[in-house]
Amino acid sequence: MNENDISVYVITALLPLTAFMLIFQVNPYHALVMRGILGAIAALVYAVLGAADVALTEALVGTMLAITLYAVAVRSSLVMRLGILKDLSTQGERQFEQLLDDLRTILGKRHMRLEVFPYTDMQSLDQALIEKEVHAVCSQRSQPQSDFEQDYATCENDKLSFHTAVRVQRLYEIMQAELASPGNILTYVKPSDSKEEHS
Repeated sequence: MNENDISVYVITALLPLTAFMLIFQVNPYHALVMRGILGAIAALVYAVLGAADVALTEALVGTMLAITLYAVAVRSSLVMRLGILKDLSTQGERQFEQLLDDLRTILGKRHMRLEVFPYTDMQSLDQALIEKEVHAVCSQRSQPQSDFEQDYATCENDKLSFHTAVRVQRLYEIMQAELASPGNILTYVKPSDSKEEHS
């Protein structure tokens, strides 16, 4: 056994090791890096074994192109789009920023991002939810629903309350379990129900 044979065995042994590491990645971005390393090692193995054309194909298509497409898919899918009214953040800035911080923390645990989209009025905000432009909408509750809520609002020194409607069931379940912002009412809106409700 010569020195070249040993290097082939070492490089080949890296292939299943890298694949094993890839399947246990929790963070999708780390998985992308591991997939790139796996593709590079595979291309190196093909080149060492004399299959230069297969190595080139693996390097270009299996590694570079695949990683680019996966990165675009991961970047666009791991985001929650939240629709708000333009004047919402100015009316209750501190409470609203606290709500956004809580949402970012919850989504960050799942390697997701929060994107906020302002709308001019309630009609366009509702329409964005119906047409699936956003995953959720947050609006300020205009008035308390009962005498008890009216008394409670007075006791709380006119703290604003927010209503967040979510159309994605899994996001709703996550937010329901972990969102602890005071004054936020969370509801799940089925897309079919919202179309009937607003038409």
